[in-house]
Amino acid sequence: MYPDELRYTAEHEWVRSTESGSVVFGITSYAQDSLGDIVFVALPGLGEALSAGSSCGEVESTKSVSDLYAPIAGTVVARNEALDAAPETVNSDPYGAGWMVEVQPDDPSALEGLLSAADYRALVEKA
Repeated sequence: MYPDELRYTAEHEWVRSTESGSVVFGITSYAQDSLGDIVFVALPGLGEALSAGSSCGEVESTKSVSDLYAPIAGTVVARNEALDAAPETVNSDPYGAGWMVEVQPDDPSALEGLLSAADYRALVEKA
């Protein structure tokens, strides 16, 4: 449910490093399950500078609207345009086709400060 190779935030985002040095992120299976059926996703624009922990978009479901938070500081280099037409992909494949944003990090070592899969699992088990 929470892949070991990913890092996580307390705000329920997952983060994956790429071979090029950028990072891709989206929301966890816990987050998409809590939200219910996702009907709209608003993502930051290409070239936008993100600050770690700041709101950078929204995920709207049939239940509520939740902020999407930047897990690390960096510049947006790609966004998942497919979610415009098929936001429900986040529900069916949150760690794959449901990815949201790719960022070139200001400081790649910032990933080390994020939660491991075990730490994130412990966090959601308390919820």
